[in-house]
Amino acid sequence: MRSKLILIALASALAGCNTAVPDKPDRGLAAVNVPVLSTTDYVFDVAAPGGSLAPGEAERFDGWLRSLGLGYGDAVYVDGGYSDTARNQIANVSGQYGVMVQQGAPVTAGNVQPGSVRVVVSRRTAVVPNCPNWSIISQPNYENRSMSNSGCAVNTNLAAMVANPVDLVHGREGDSAVDVSAGAKAIYMYRNWPLTGVQEGQARRPLKDVNTKKKEQ
Repeated sequence: MRSKLILIALASALAGCNTAVPDKPDRGLAAVNVPVLSTTDYVFDVAAPGGSLAPGEAERFDGWLRSLGLGYGDAVYVDGGYSDTARNQIANVSGQYGVMVQQGAPVTAGNVQPGSVRVVVSRRTAVVPNCPNWSIISQPNYENRSMSNSGCAVNTNLAAMVANPVDLVHGREGDSAVDVSAGAKAIYMYRNWPLTGVQEGQARRPLKDVNTKKKEQ
């Protein structure tokens, strides 16, 4: 009976400790310093009387995209009263940069004037705020808390290297058709591409020709 009372008292004490200590996000395996995704919208109004771009507007729109440095990871939307002709012309210009026009459009300030269409370029960036974070000095603690700088290096590098920051939020759906050559392309490039980080005097590894059966000498 005495042992049961001791166990009940010990369980009550542990439960009291569990409820007395406030929940802290850094008391676990997940990093507190994680990438935060932000979106910046750039707006460009293009004259499109009659539902098609006016002469010279495609060139002016192309120059604007060049100034933005449009590329992979950006999203292009078309807003306003447009016809399929204007949308297709916008898609042809943005397609030269490898970016397709997406459905819908973000909400922007101001109304689209009649006889024109609005092109919105959404650019996502990922950064880890407040890093490096040495607000807590490196010392032993007895609350099972991680260091304030934990995760800063890994997650900052991840945010800088990811080609499309949206991939940090949600994954992508797989294709119904599996292309084996696409999956093996990265391995082939890793094994056969010439080394770039060689020191002076070292020989570069030659690139193999996949079209021949010749072995590397």
